[in-house]
This record gives sequence, C-alpha cells and structure tokens, in this order.
Amino acid sequence: MRSIIALVAAAGALCACNSQSPPPPPPADQTAAPAAADQTAPPPADQTAQAPAENPAGSNVSEETYTPPPPQQVVSVYQDPPDSQPPPEEIGWAPPPMLVEPPPPPPGPQYVWTGGYWGWYGNWVWIHGRWAPPPHAGYHWVQPYYEHRGLHVVYVGGFWGAPSVSFVAPAFGLSLTLAVPLPGIQPGPPPMGPEGVFVPPPPGSRFGLIVPAPIGTPPAVVIGAPPVIAVGMRINTTNNTNITNTTINNTTINNTTINNVTIVAPASATANHVAVSATVPAVAHLAAAQTPVVRVAAPLPATTKPLAPYTQGHPVSLPPPAVVHAEVPAELVRPRAAAPATQEAARGAPPAAARPGEPAARPPAGGTAAEERAAQQRAAQEQQQQRAEQEAEAKRNAAQAAAERSKQQQEAAAEAKRNAAQAAAERSKQQQEAAAEAKRKAQEQAEERSKQQAAAASVEEAKKKAVEGAAAKKAADEKRKEAQEHKPPQ
Repeated sequence: MRSIIALVAAAGALCACNSQSPPPPPPADQTAAPAAADQTAPPPADQTAQAPAENPAGSNVSEETYTPPPPQQVVSVYQDPPDSQPPPEEIGWAPPPMLVEPPPPPPGPQYVWTGGYWGWYGNWVWIHGRWAPPPHAGYHWVQPYYEHRGLHVVYVGGFWGAPSVSFVAPAFGLSLTLAVPLPGIQPGPPPMGPEGVFVPPPPGSRFGLIVPAPIGTPPAVVIGAPPVIAVGMRINTTNNTNITNTTINNTTINNTTINNVTIVAPASATANHVAVSATVPAVAHLAAAQTPVVRVAAPLPATTKPLAPYTQGHPVSLPPPAVVHAEVPAELVRPRAAAPATQEAARGAPPAAARPGEPAARPPAGGTAAEERAAQQRAAQEQQQQRAEQEAEAKRNAAQAAAERSKQQQEAAAEAKRNAAQAAAERSKQQQEAAAEAKRKAQEQAEERSKQQAAAASVEEAKKKAVEGAAAKKAADEKRKEAQEHKPPQ
C-alpha cells in the first residue's frame, strides 16, 4: 500500500508544472465517428465514464483505468491569416481536443507564433503553428474565438489586427447560417459545458467537452493540463508575472512580462481524479511549449503552401488526413487499488507537490526499498522520456522552420529574378519603342525639309522665269521702239 501512496505522491508532484502523472481515471464512453475517404471529423474517444468510488480511510477500492482515445484522423494545414476580422461561422459540433505542437525557436524578435488551433474548412482542421512576421507595422495577432451558443459553436478564426482594432465578439441574436460540412464528414458531438466563450479541452480528453475561458485565451494554455472526462475544467485570468532569463523549449525570454491564466478543475472532471489549480503562461508559444500529460502530436501539413481563409460556399481542396495516436503515461492506464488515507489526507491537507524543475517527491517512509527504487526509476524514466520527446520535437520543428525559411528564400530569390527579367524586358521594349519613335520623327522632319526645299526651288524658278520674261519683254519693247525710230516717213 505504501508503494501506491508513493505513486500518488509522485503524481501530485508533477501537477505544479502542468504535467500531472495521473492516477487511474474514470473514462467516458463515446463511440468513434466513422472516417470519410479523405477528410473526416475526428472520432470521439472511446471512453467509459465512471465516478470514482468512495474511498474511506483504510478501504481498498479499485478504480477503472483510463482508456486512451482511438487513432484520430487529422487534416493539418498552414493558413495565410487575413489582416482583418473574418466573419463568424456557426458549426454544429465541438472542436476536438487540442493537439501537441511545441514551437521551435523564433527566427527573429519580430516574429509571432500563430496557429496551433482548430479552424473550420467544412470540417475541423488543424491550423499548424508557425512563426510569422506581422503583415504591416504595428499589427498584432488575435487568437481564434470559440463560443458555445445554443447547441452549436460560433467560431471566428485567428487574424492580424490593425494597431487600433480590437476583437468584436459576434452579437447575441445575430442570424447565422449553420455551416455545411464537407461531403462524407460525420459530425462529432455537440459542445458539452456551460454556454459562452471556451477553448478546446486538453489532449486526450473526451470529445465534445469544452473548457470555458476568457476572450483572447490562446487554445494552447490547456496543453499541460490532464485530460478531462466530464464538465468542470475552466480557465480564469490572473495577475501578470515578470519572468527573467527563463528558457522554455529552447526559447529564451529576457525581462518579459507574461500574462498568465489559471486552470482549475475538480477531481471529478479530470482523468486522474486529481483536482487542478495551476497557473500557466497565456503567451501562445510559451503555452504550446508545456509538457503534456497525454501527448497527441500534431502532424506536419502535407504541403507548405498555406490555404486562404475559409469562405462559406467556396470550399477549398484539403490534403488527405494523417492518423495520430495518443501517447499515454503508464500511470494513467495502469490499474491500481486506492490507498488508505494518510493523516494529512484525513485532515484535508492536499498532497505535497514539487516545484517546476524539481524531482518528484520521494515515497513516504515505511515502504520497502524495492518499491521506493521502482517508483524512483519509473519517475526518472518518464522524465527522461519526456525530455527526449521535447528535444526530438524541438529538432523536428527547428528543421521544419529552417526548411520553410530556405524555401521562402528560394521563392523570394526566384521572384526577384523573375521581376528583374520582366523589368529588363520592359526597359528593352521601351527603348525599342523610343528608337522607333525617334526614327519616325526623323523621317517626318526629313520629309518636311524636302517639301520646304522643293517649295523654295519652285519659288526661285518662278522668280527666275519672271525676271527672264521681264528682260525678254524689255528687249522686245526696245526693238519695237528702235524699229519705229528708223522707219522712214511716208
């Protein structure tokens, strides 16, 4: 029994860094939706809900194990976000639980982490995260908006907002047309939870559950929380915390004021039956870098060409889906008996939790040395595996970012070359046209000069003829006069 207490204490220790090593859960029973040929709605998790059994001090009541969600078909794409708020969409079912997508280091200080959330393209599609500079000076990134309204979801995709533009929530009473899913798409379960603004639940959660949250909350804040199998988890705002020289997923944040949120949930809502009250960063890339309890890795998009924003009635061609699997820690699926209450538990004190970065708490004294060593080895192996997964994911994301930058540079160089060739051709054409115009004008001027010379020659010829005619007339007159003078009188 003491070895079991040791495992429970170790699970509580991981709570502080939002990566709880959970005891067994009460899963929820939900039938997977059938898959379509190319794109399908993600199948709900096949989980069986069962409330935790009463466990008075000294009792030994076993709990059912957590059933991981079945393989999920996910269409993953890059998106070219709009630079103004897109129109809202009314969708008939809830987005799936979040996927895990740790961001690589940013290419530069001006880059913003966008994506890493569920968007609508005739089906819930994973908008893959990436570092992108704002399209215009002073523009800021606006997180996607999900609202449970009636039995449906009102969704507004992420976008770039102008410096003086704030997000405007869709008004109540706004008449919206229910979005038509793509052919062959099987709708998922409707949103389950209170009406209002929300984000999708943590990875590995029951499909259809939602997590109420303030407007503007990055969906990735739930990445480090345990899966939820019942309504109850919610997100609250909290004060700002100044974090200096903190390295998160190979990203160094220096003297940065980070907005935080608090994730709370009762034990009845979580898969590990442990109440949650954890503060996490609300900056998107820091939230996405959290260590997940259940890891469901987001697949890379099949193409690096981003999609244009969705327009209702103008469906786009989506790539085929990729199948993703949930990686669940052994503590969450291993059946075990409930431990007898300790003195602290009898007094209502919560189990001790280690601070982030510290090893899990040691098992309570009294257990056998073998049990203690086994618990320590399991905790060390899990931490080592999580670190290895984070490092591998960081390397993959860094390689992907480098490939993306290289491709963008090549495309930019090719575009510059095309533009230079086009400009040279345009200049050559203009020069040829100018030369032809100059030649034409020169010919016209030459013809004009020829006409003027011909006219001048004609005038000179006329003058010459006139002078010759006058001279001939004068000579004739003189001859007549002379003849008259020498004529003898009659």
